[in-house]
Amino acid sequence: MPETTSRQDAGVQPRAVALIGPQGSGKSTLFDALLTAAGSPPPRRPGDPRTRAMGTEARLGHCDFMGDPWALLDCPGSIEFVQETAAALAIADIAVVVCDPNPARAAGLAPAFHALERAGLPAMVFVNKADTLGDQQIRDTLAALQAHSRRPLVLRQVPIREKGEVTGYVDLVSERAYRWRKGEPSELIRMPDAVAAREAEARAALAETLADHDDTLLEKVVEDAIPTPEDLYRPLHADIAAGAVDPVLFGSAERRHGVLRLWKALRHDTPGPDQTAARRGVAPEGEPVAQVFRTVHAGHGGKLSYTRIWRGALKDGATLDGARIGGITRFPAGEAAKAAEATMGEVVALGRLDPVPTGATLSPSGAVPALPFPAPPAPVYALAITTEDRKDDVRLSGALAKLTEEDPSLSITHDAEAGQIVLAGQGDIHLGYAVARLAEAHGLRVNTSRPRIPFKETIRAAARHHARHRRQTGGHGQFADVTLEVSPRPRGEGFAFEDRIVGGAIPRKFIPAVGEAAEEAARKGPLGNPVVDIAVTLHDGAFHSVDSSDMAFATATRMAMQEALAKAEPVMLEPVDQVTVLVPQDATPAAQRLLTGRRGQILGYAEKDGWPGWDEVQALVPEAELHDLIIELRSQTMGLGTYTRRFDHLAETRGR
Repeated sequence: MPETTSRQDAGVQPRAVALIGPQGSGKSTLFDALLTAAGSPPPRRPGDPRTRAMGTEARLGHCDFMGDPWALLDCPGSIEFVQETAAALAIADIAVVVCDPNPARAAGLAPAFHALERAGLPAMVFVNKADTLGDQQIRDTLAALQAHSRRPLVLRQVPIREKGEVTGYVDLVSERAYRWRKGEPSELIRMPDAVAAREAEARAALAETLADHDDTLLEKVVEDAIPTPEDLYRPLHADIAAGAVDPVLFGSAERRHGVLRLWKALRHDTPGPDQTAARRGVAPEGEPVAQVFRTVHAGHGGKLSYTRIWRGALKDGATLDGARIGGITRFPAGEAAKAAEATMGEVVALGRLDPVPTGATLSPSGAVPALPFPAPPAPVYALAITTEDRKDDVRLSGALAKLTEEDPSLSITHDAEAGQIVLAGQGDIHLGYAVARLAEAHGLRVNTSRPRIPFKETIRAAARHHARHRRQTGGHGQFADVTLEVSPRPRGEGFAFEDRIVGGAIPRKFIPAVGEAAEEAARKGPLGNPVVDIAVTLHDGAFHSVDSSDMAFATATRMAMQEALAKAEPVMLEPVDQVTVLVPQDATPAAQRLLTGRRGQILGYAEKDGWPGWDEVQALVPEAELHDLIIELRSQTMGLGTYTRRFDHLAETRGR
């Protein structure tokens, strides 16, 4: 592993770009093309040890373009790995939203646009596969995308077509025309007459949008004066940095068309890390500050904490929050290289910071306030897991802890009642990858099954039962006599115990043992589930001055409870959740049918606030019907639908 020198020279700060967008949009191809255009061709994907499964983790590559140092992050496109993307956005200076030119697929960009809004991150849009546009107008793609973004999207280019094929573009700011050339930089040409009118129209629209935030440009627009390139460059640069507009460029990553133009736009308009740090609340002066955005347990290589440095410089061996750095790694062209130091703005992997979690804010003193970091999304799919070999149970706990540290959108719960370990996440692909990771990285093979539903039971009627426990085995025996009544309580009121003993039929010292035993007996009713919402009343009993004890009264109580509950018309209860489904509006009817087909009760639906073209559907659905809901929901919504849920109430279930 070679050692690299500092990437920060001549005052140029390293900048970070996150490539985001739907699966299949060509982000990884663009990532490779950008590295190649910068003179740092990426490694062959099968040989990249950090890309353990393509499309599930962000790839990191370092390069220099025109003397400027950059870190590129290729983020997963699947909604099931959204936490990887959110983490990358938390430390990036700008995002490039990569999309398909087909307007019918524009809804797939809505999650990306809203993630940018939440992060307050500047962005550009790159319409990939522009060579497939044919006669389709780029303005139609822009309109479809704008329907899902609250930020104004402005065309930066218009296409040049020859014989029905897009062969180049006109830059709307400089008004220069270029023809793409395979494997070479674009050729500067005279603007074709056929595109002049469209170029003037698009340039005027760009000027009008930018004039909303620039009085000098507004004056020219009002006076119908033709703005100069500088009149447009200045407000465009400011608006991008402020997240006020997103410029739209296009090209073909596969053919390397438009890639150099994208690079130049990034070089001109990407804010520096000092601006990003200020936006995130890091003051310019003070001790070094860094933030961990990703954790990888690299086998014999130990733990790697992928980190953005927001202030100062870090040297190998330095101490952060009480932990000593055990190596600094960069990834030029995606290949690991050791470094002695990392400076402001760099994205590097720090070695062996074992106690440091993902999202942590680090400093030598440990006194710097924590910077914001995205919370993981709520799980929507779960599996119970058991080791194939019971001897591996002890190792499983440690492996799961590492797994959830690497991916905070995974969660582990230990269901003591069901005796299960439940792994939850963002879908079947997400959990399938997690299970594969357990086998690959930790040598643990596990079996998976559907988690047990936490059914309960209650009673419909009151019932009384008398029980006597007597045992004589020589010496002191055991004796206790109780008469108990069980009765139903309103749903949600839980367990209650009442003592109505009079006249000393049972000494006061034994009453607590009766109450505790009654509550314990309710943990498993006649139908095999915990019993809820019942009242237990102790009416009468008898004792022996020598043979009675807490143990004897507990035994008699359990006997009475077992018989009384069986006589009190027991009934099964199932948990019912309030479910909120988020889908594109054209999928709302399908989502409603899906919910009602799972015994759901639709409560209503409405457009989601801030999400034009998307609906939220509210419903009450039994938890037993939710196990694979996300799989079917996504199959009917091009992989876009999702939902959240919370427990609402217990309801009687029939036929179980």
